[in-house]
Amino acid sequence: MTKDNFKILIVQGKNRTNKKNQSPLYCRLTLNGNRKQLSTGIHIESEYWDNKKQVVLISHKSATLYNSLLENIKSKVNSIYMILKLQGNPFSVEDIHDKYLGKELKKSDFVLSYYKQYLCKIKKLVGLEIKDNTYKKFVYVGNHLEAFLKWKFKKTDYPLEELTLQFLHDFDYYLKTEKQQQQITINKTIQRLRTPIKQAISEGYLDRDPFILHKSKTVRKTVIFLTTEELKILEEAVLQQKRLCIIQDLFIFCCYTGLAYNEMANLEKQNIQIGFDDINWIQMKREKTQRQISIPILPKAQEVIEKYSMDSNRIFPPKK
Repeated sequence: MTKDNFKILIVQGKNRTNKKNQSPLYCRLTLNGNRKQLSTGIHIESEYWDNKKQVVLISHKSATLYNSLLENIKSKVNSIYMILKLQGNPFSVEDIHDKYLGKELKKSDFVLSYYKQYLCKIKKLVGLEIKDNTYKKFVYVGNHLEAFLKWKFKKTDYPLEELTLQFLHDFDYYLKTEKQQQQITINKTIQRLRTPIKQAISEGYLDRDPFILHKSKTVRKTVIFLTTEELKILEEAVLQQKRLCIIQDLFIFCCYTGLAYNEMANLEKQNIQIGFDDINWIQMKREKTQRQISIPILPKAQEVIEKYSMDSNRIFPPKK
């Protein structure tokens, strides 16, 4: 349990003196440098208030009553602080203030807890609007976020309202130095983190986007293509292990069709149709964009299909 700097102080608002020359006493709460004040309902002349001893001088006719009220206020505030502390969740001085006034605290206005709620929502959309792989990527981001909060703040969660652009900068640094992620991966992680944050804004948990000024760091990605000669060497290579031979054939098929691995692995016989030119074409939707594509099956790719065409609806053997 981390140690907070929490103070309770009774102060007199001398700038609000009434016609009877009395000023209000406030209960000032300070938590890690952040302040909030509570009204005590007590007004007295400044000469009856001992700021050092934090008491109403005994010479005041209501000193016993007022001092008892002040002690009760401080005791109640301190109890609220201890309860929130023992619960183990992050809280602010505003939370102590609101709890004292009887306001119910929101339980979902912390970044990790809100993110986990978002995961529960999108999990129900798997197979309907999103792919299982997409959901798993958001889960990985949540795991990184949870580890980051413990690494940076030594806490299990962090208030949404305290999010700043620096939070993203620190998260970027953490992923790069502690998780050894490349910048292109970090950009994707931050992009996915921002999605539920934008939803939190629309639901009223935030009144602004704390990351609106964020700009992804530029990554220059060099795409390396196989030359015709290199592809030919791969085609003619004689491999001894059956497993490697299968990988060789499937890779060659992807080269001649442009399909991603998962698209190739999930290819079904119904995706193979005769085209206008009387040759087989692949008709399917891209896994990532769900855009309809049509790909002519070149002779080399056709050879691979005929080699592996199974009795089931799938073209290629399942992953083992």
